[in-house]
Amino acid sequence: MKKYNVAVVGATGAVGEQLLSILAQREFPVDQVHALASTRSAGKKIRFGDRELEVGDLADFDFTNTQIGLFSAGAGISREYAPKAAAQGCIVIDNTSQYRYEDNIPLVVPEVNAEQIARYENCGIIANPNCSTIQMVVALKPIHDAVGIERLNVATYQAVSGTGKEAIDELDQQTRNIIDGKSVDCEVYPKQIAFNALPHIDVFMDNGYTKEEMKMVWETRKIMGDDTIQVNPTTVRIPVVNGHSEAVHLELKAPLSAEQAKRLLAEAPGIQVVDDREDGGYPTAATEGDGTDAVYVGRIREDISHPRGLNMWVVSDNLRKGAALNSIQIAEILVRDFI
Repeated sequence: MKKYNVAVVGATGAVGEQLLSILAQREFPVDQVHALASTRSAGKKIRFGDRELEVGDLADFDFTNTQIGLFSAGAGISREYAPKAAAQGCIVIDNTSQYRYEDNIPLVVPEVNAEQIARYENCGIIANPNCSTIQMVVALKPIHDAVGIERLNVATYQAVSGTGKEAIDELDQQTRNIIDGKSVDCEVYPKQIAFNALPHIDVFMDNGYTKEEMKMVWETRKIMGDDTIQVNPTTVRIPVVNGHSEAVHLELKAPLSAEQAKRLLAEAPGIQVVDDREDGGYPTAATEGDGTDAVYVGRIREDISHPRGLNMWVVSDNLRKGAALNSIQIAEILVRDFI
């Protein structure tokens, strides 16, 4: 089997560590793996399978002999270095928001629009969507193909790992302080996250929605290839370490029963249906999502307020399927079909 040199940019971050872990777990055909980060992180040691890698300095790295670059170090880093890597012949799969909305750059979820990967030749960059969008569109795809979606309302319940390691530490420390009867400090989030829910992810836009919410609007339409889908999101940060949950309410173009939807979802790639109408018969972030690869769907039921309405509950690991795994699935298709 042909092997490839892979660079992981942002290797010391939460998603970067997952990228390295999943590359090893899925036995991606790597020859050399380059773990890259900022100058201050250069020289650190990081795990890759049963090996230890020394973190290199991104600023000094030559991508000429690297075929695939997995970028997850922030939009500013991707803005500067992704075009340089692409110009040196490295195909970039970018996990930041930098290139998601550019018309000539494909935005890909393999279970939904894998055919778009072929468009990497436009400029050598493929964009990985936002974590909350990824798990939702995986669940939407079989339903949209069957009957079409006119409109969806979604409320997300997003884990602090989506913000990074500092947010996990803040949740941990606040929780300990509250249990011990001490005051809490808020540095990562504007209000206390422990034992709380914050209806605020990313910056506020002029229309009153946050940027995280608007990402779900823009990205859903682009990935699904349908600008007519109306999307009304509310994104909420909750005190869960890892794994995002979403309450999705669909208004369909034609009626679809809960049983029909359940069968469609169960047959679709990347989805596991957990839908027993009994105590515990539904997926949650902690018990199903965390540390696993599937998108889990439960609470599938017809909307009693709309003749073509359908409700469902969608759960997935935001660092795996919502970020690192999706990137590596794109890379697997690249090496299988294109390079």
